[in-house]
Amino acid sequence: MKKLFFSLVVIIVVGINVASSQWARQDVDTKASFRGLSVVNEKVVWASGTGGTVIKTTDGGATWKVMTVPGAEKLDFRDIEAFDANTAYILSIGNGEQSRIYKTTDGGATWKEKFRNKNEKAFFDAIACWDAKNCIAMSDPVDGHYLLISTTDGTSWNPIISNSLPAAKDGEAAFAASGTCLIATPGTMAYLVTGGTDARVFRSYDKGKTWTVADTPLVKGSSGSGIFSIAMNDGKRGIIVGGNYEKPGDATNIAAFTHDGARTWKPLTGLSGYRSGVAFIDNVTIIAAGTNGTDISFDRGATWKNVGKEDLNAVDARGNKAVWAVGPNGTVVRFDLR
Repeated sequence: MKKLFFSLVVIIVVGINVASSQWARQDVDTKASFRGLSVVNEKVVWASGTGGTVIKTTDGGATWKVMTVPGAEKLDFRDIEAFDANTAYILSIGNGEQSRIYKTTDGGATWKEKFRNKNEKAFFDAIACWDAKNCIAMSDPVDGHYLLISTTDGTSWNPIISNSLPAAKDGEAAFAASGTCLIATPGTMAYLVTGGTDARVFRSYDKGKTWTVADTPLVKGSSGSGIFSIAMNDGKRGIIVGGNYEKPGDATNIAAFTHDGARTWKPLTGLSGYRSGVAFIDNVTIIAAGTNGTDISFDRGATWKNVGKEDLNAVDARGNKAVWAVGPNGTVVRFDLR
């Protein structure tokens, strides 16, 4: 009887959480389209997007600072990695010299260019960092392999030469949709997810020097399908989401979960459609967002509830009081997880 009562209480509480949870739109003075998002803590949040735009709050969203990086007015900053209210990297996408990395150490008052791509075949998608000095960035395949660069001092960037990096398949690439096709997790782990003709997860245990790869059950085969985002809760448990952005309502083979450190992936069902971003809120709560809405799970992805129809690109979280997402046309929203 006690177990039954406890189960009923859990169901009721979860039901209340879902019923009252919603996105709260922020008043940010910009029309930029955002895909880069970095939640530092409950107070500090950074985002980046089109028109060389970077925004930041240091008071939990009460006020926002809107910045345009000098000389980068035509660049699209698809990824941002922030560490506090002062220090952040931003990565712009594009062919050749449009792919760049900038860094600020004074809260965005000034930005210094740290890397400019000189390889006309390269198209950088994302940046990921273990700390403010140790980071990695990646490009779509060049001559059959993903191109990787890294820094160990926060200033100079150099190619990673890896003889064990598995070859990319013809038509396979990564999606610069939310800055989370490449992530770094505490320690030395890194993960890279792909789409197009295949949907695979590359993993490294040594900051990108060596890699192994795993197949996944996610949809693949077209230029708009595959894995768009990965999140790892610890060294073993993680989730990937994606789908086909040209068919946002299709919910077939759009998510999978791992319990063994990304070695194998088992399909998840219950999400409402294509998702370009996913994040762990805590050990059991996961949120996934895309162009046709948001889904949340309170049981590590076993079941999902749709909690909004907002058009969103990226989501990030640092606990249940710091859950944020961004999207097109200046969209910045905070999740009220009551």
